[in-house]
Amino acid sequence: MARRRTGQGEPVTSASASLAERLDGLLFFPVTAYGPDGGLDLDAYRAHVRGGIEAGAAAVFACCGTGEFHALTPEEYRAAVAAAVEVADGRVPVVAGAGYGTALAIQYAELAEEAGADGLLAMPPYLVVASQEGLLRHYTALAGATGLDVIVYQRDNVVFTPQTVVELSKVPGVIGLKDGLGDLDLLQRIVSAVRADDPEGKFLYFNGLPTAELTGLAYRGIGVLLYSSAVFCFAPEIALAYHKALLTGDDATANALVDGFYRPLVELRNQGRGYAVSLVKAGVRLRGLDVGEVRSPLCEPSPEHLKELAELIERGLALVPGDAATTVTVTEVTEA
Repeated sequence: MARRRTGQGEPVTSASASLAERLDGLLFFPVTAYGPDGGLDLDAYRAHVRGGIEAGAAAVFACCGTGEFHALTPEEYRAAVAAAVEVADGRVPVVAGAGYGTALAIQYAELAEEAGADGLLAMPPYLVVASQEGLLRHYTALAGATGLDVIVYQRDNVVFTPQTVVELSKVPGVIGLKDGLGDLDLLQRIVSAVRADDPEGKFLYFNGLPTAELTGLAYRGIGVLLYSSAVFCFAPEIALAYHKALLTGDDATANALVDGFYRPLVELRNQGRGYAVSLVKAGVRLRGLDVGEVRSPLCEPSPEHLKELAELIERGLALVPGDAATTVTVTEVTEA
């Protein structure tokens, strides 16, 4: 049974309301909105989160990678998570990012719990490359620090062996693994090892690559259907059309969206450092919601790349089948 707490810290247990069972659908990782002065813009943030939920998001992952967790003060982090919880109002779960070293990750976890979050996405520890034993100790401590369920994020300096994930799957409160590494051979061995250890287990797996749709068909082949969609932030119509095609086996539509939209988007993303975040935030602005620019050390996309992004969004919307398409247009891009 998953552990959950209310925003007031009172334990709640309900098999029917467990986080693991609620994470069924397209996962929304909102950007964090800033105003003209560079400070947190909670009104714009609430509008962004509300729009995603109303568009059909199955969960909100607040203040994670796309949400610039690295750039937020603890006070801003708590305020943003609380705003997401307020907007979600129980309709969908809210999962908050938590990272850095063990002590700081626990502090952020406690702030997320105070703000009413339903769970945590445990991002890699800051900078260090730890042993498997050290990683297991880190995530065990984080999972034990609050009543929130934890999804562990494999990427960059955190790469698990299958046996370590088997051990993590036994830690109370650790409910899944988000894979941002993209090594399908390793992930298949992880899935197999956990399944062999506990055939009846409900451990979750997520495709966490920066543009997960590009590899969605490959991950589906090893049974991983949950994924984070950055595109959902600025073009939910496209993201939902792909998601439906992936789940229903409509590979013709999925491949058409990959060929006409997702592959060119990834090629554009790869032209700039930090574009996995700044390009997404620019896309939200292009669709009409001013969420501000990214904070340093990230930089904004060039005018040429913004124009290319606008054209790509238009192309992607045109590929959305039938009545799933939208009449919402993309804001005209003008060079500074």
